[in-house]
Amino acid sequence: MKSTPWPRAVAVALAGSAILAVVVLAFLWPSVTSKPAHVPVAVVGNSAAVSSQLSETFDISSAPDRATAVERIQSREVYGAIVLGQTPEVLTASANGTVVSQMFTGVASGMGATATDIVPLASTDARGAGLSAMGFPLVIGGIIGGVLVSMTIKGTWRRLLATAVYGVGAGIVVVLITQSWFGILQGALVPNMTVSAMAVLTVTTLIVGLTSIIGPAGIGVSAVLMMFIGNQISGATQPWQFLPEPWGAVGQFFPQGAGATLLRDLSYFPDASTTQAWLVLAAWIAAGAVFMVVGHKRVRIDTTSEVRASSAHEPERVAL
Repeated sequence: MKSTPWPRAVAVALAGSAILAVVVLAFLWPSVTSKPAHVPVAVVGNSAAVSSQLSETFDISSAPDRATAVERIQSREVYGAIVLGQTPEVLTASANGTVVSQMFTGVASGMGATATDIVPLASTDARGAGLSAMGFPLVIGGIIGGVLVSMTIKGTWRRLLATAVYGVGAGIVVVLITQSWFGILQGALVPNMTVSAMAVLTVTTLIVGLTSIIGPAGIGVSAVLMMFIGNQISGATQPWQFLPEPWGAVGQFFPQGAGATLLRDLSYFPDASTTQAWLVLAAWIAAGAVFMVVGHKRVRIDTTSEVRASSAHEPERVAL
């Protein structure tokens, strides 16, 4: 066996170091660069001093009364509210995450106001750690499904069926564990199962679709896109507003961001608008399915061309 040239051995080692640097940056960059900013808050009452003091951290809007502010918190238009008056009150929703809750608690302390939690986290996930951690297992689940289907199943329709069955099964298993067992998710089971299934399917269909077009390299491309990009800017562990612009907003168009937002809204903010998140998940799944069909047609065309080429070079058979 011929030995690897010395320059190539060094180049491979340096390439590995560069890849490790990218991985480290991908996982640490959101935490290091994030900072409290652009958190939507409603202010009830007229106080220019309060608005000026909070403007660097919060996106301030006005509300006519406390009841309206509460409705806007419950629909997740704002993350909290400040009710001015003789007895000032700060309204928060710990279901938005402990980081946001701590911010509003600090505001209340600085104002000498009462802090009221309008949408508290469930006692079974009192710190919100379980809900924040759900995104990564869903990505891993999608990768597992994509690798299994693309490596073991042939035929476009069979792959589509296997992918769909895997997604449904994954959605059921995830919700049974996270909601029925651990009590992380709240709300109705079927919508949560649907979101979980779709979040897994976005990754699975992408892998199967890309491997149909570019081969095994599709697994690596999908894993890098979802794990090192989509997962890091999803806003699952902290509000997406904390990320440097425009990455927080971009993350909501990735499956991890849309899925995390949907699961939080369905669990704690049923009045929130969820149309965008549903459409994002559906679009990624549709894209993966299209890739599967395109890859299947390309393979058929290549196979047909090879058969015709081989037939053209075969000698004519003479009947005896």
